[in-house]
Amino acid sequence: MRIGHGYDVHRLVRDRRLIIGGVEIDYEFGLLGHSDADVLLHAICDAILGALGLGDLGKHFPDTDSAFAGVDSRELLRAVIAKMEAAHYCLGNLDSTVICQKPKLAPHIAKMVDLIASDCKVDPGQVNIKATTTEQLGFPGRGEGIAAHAVILLQRDEQRVAAKRAAIIS
Repeated sequence: MRIGHGYDVHRLVRDRRLIIGGVEIDYEFGLLGHSDADVLLHAICDAILGALGLGDLGKHFPDTDSAFAGVDSRELLRAVIAKMEAAHYCLGNLDSTVICQKPKLAPHIAKMVDLIASDCKVDPGQVNIKATTTEQLGFPGRGEGIAAHAVILLQRDEQRVAAKRAAIIS
């Protein structure tokens, strides 16, 4: 098995949609970034890539590449999952925390879990998302930005390994 940690942060600004965990949230501010700036999905992608020893999201999807301008971060997650599968791993579990003072995320977490589990091809019980404030301390507490942490456990996908061996033998 392999363990990875991901962290991401984006600034809150006006005139942007707020998308966290693949869910658009009605709020007066959105996250600034080259893509849709989904801070949670970026942290998850970095955790998976880290567990695989493949660097970070910026290495694979650089913000200097116009092809990724405004891209849906769920597409990035699915591409990272494909890299994970190509390396013969599967997601054991994901634990994540979104750090923001506002908006309240509790009403959206179940949908986030469902979308992320679907994109990662796992049962929703393998995906945990928490939200916390900083008691008005630091940049999240002042409403300047949102941060997210993700910890991933990857397990060797023995079915994929066996299928590859069978293909080589035959």
